[in-house]
Amino acid sequence: MADSETVTPRLHEVEQLVLGRAPENEVDPSLAAITELMDLLGHPQRACPVVHVTGTNGKTSTSRMIERLLRELGLRTGRFTSPHLVDVRERIAFDGVPVEPERFIAAWDDVAPYLAIIDERAREAGEPTINYFQVLTAMAFSAFADAPVDVAVVEVGLGGTWDSTNVADGQVAVITPIGLDHERLLGSSVDAIAAEKSGIIKAGSVAVIAHQPPEALDVLAERAGAVGARLVVDGHQFAVLRREVAVGGQVVDVRGLGGDYPDVFLPLHGAHQAHNLACAIAAVEAFFGGGEQPLDLDVVRAASADMSSPGRLEVVRTSPTVVVDAAHNPAGAAAVAESMGAAFGFRRLVGVLAVLRDKDAAGILEALEPVLDEVVVTRTTSPRATAPDDLAPVARDIFGEDRVHVARSLPEALDLAVTLAEQDGPGGGVLATGSVTMAAEVRTLFGAGAGA
Repeated sequence: MADSETVTPRLHEVEQLVLGRAPENEVDPSLAAITELMDLLGHPQRACPVVHVTGTNGKTSTSRMIERLLRELGLRTGRFTSPHLVDVRERIAFDGVPVEPERFIAAWDDVAPYLAIIDERAREAGEPTINYFQVLTAMAFSAFADAPVDVAVVEVGLGGTWDSTNVADGQVAVITPIGLDHERLLGSSVDAIAAEKSGIIKAGSVAVIAHQPPEALDVLAERAGAVGARLVVDGHQFAVLRREVAVGGQVVDVRGLGGDYPDVFLPLHGAHQAHNLACAIAAVEAFFGGGEQPLDLDVVRAASADMSSPGRLEVVRTSPTVVVDAAHNPAGAAAVAESMGAAFGFRRLVGVLAVLRDKDAAGILEALEPVLDEVVVTRTTSPRATAPDDLAPVARDIFGEDRVHVARSLPEALDLAVTLAEQDGPGGGVLATGSVTMAAEVRTLFGAGAGA
């Protein structure tokens, strides 16, 4: 193994080469370029079975749960999720651990020569070159094939049909709750977005479907029927039978495709996480023999007790308690609002909100208003962040003048929120939310570390 003096500069160089490309939301809605790249690489996406995960909210949490269950069952796993919180290497993980620097560099070195060919052809044709998410997709599949892993759990970046991860054919396709987000790229209605996401359902697969709006479920069912996939739906073929709040999380009873799993401790908060767990269990049951047999209860309990989802209702400080969540659309914010009251019971709760410019700030604020006594609007360091002076009028329309405060920086906002939460004595809390960038920066400020 190379020493750190050699690896660290090379790692930084590779990270810059990857992240310096066009961002993942600047994408040509086509699989042509990534398919050509994978052809040149020798089809690494076919080297192992894939569990493919899409949806609007809950994709990353569900992907992590599926991976943890598969690992507890003795399989060597690869996991590809996005976005990262602190380090880009979080996106590619082996056996639950972010890819090592040497392996990340090796994956780039494997992909780079073929990437240069694709880029040159794109320039000659006057077309966009491959963006950094597409490059990371290729690197992930290359690294998983090289390892090799027994199974890859792969989270979609955007949509499904033309997302670069869709060069793989998932044996199991998981679709978490669908709502409005990324309308510019995916469509302005739930059924249009569902149509894009349904593209990961492939012939002969099992489609594991979370609770959906009726118009979304209709689209997903139509796709499953068209390609001959088996459709299993939360609340029908599998379900959360019971959930109780517990210290540090919740205890749930889940009915899976093959059996029941009572008294499972999940160290995550919120009803939505219980349903994510139900989807994860159903997906793993489907992966092993189509869901005809139950998983070992002790395996399910051990895996669940070790599950984590950084930046999702995560406590990053106590006295007062500061909770961070990456919710960045109204549906995600509504799930956070419901969970805060049930899981924490703060006497007084102050929000810290930073939202990116292309997001529905009003919708997020409206979802949070019933549970927040006051809100501090601010911004992150992202160039896409909404300026506090632009966010404040939106907040005042919803909260009123007296409940809204403005802070120019995130550290200032957190200090103010802590003061406001404690002004009437102990029992107050702070909720920092509004974007993935917000979650990442708050976690860093409180020393929570990488999102491993």
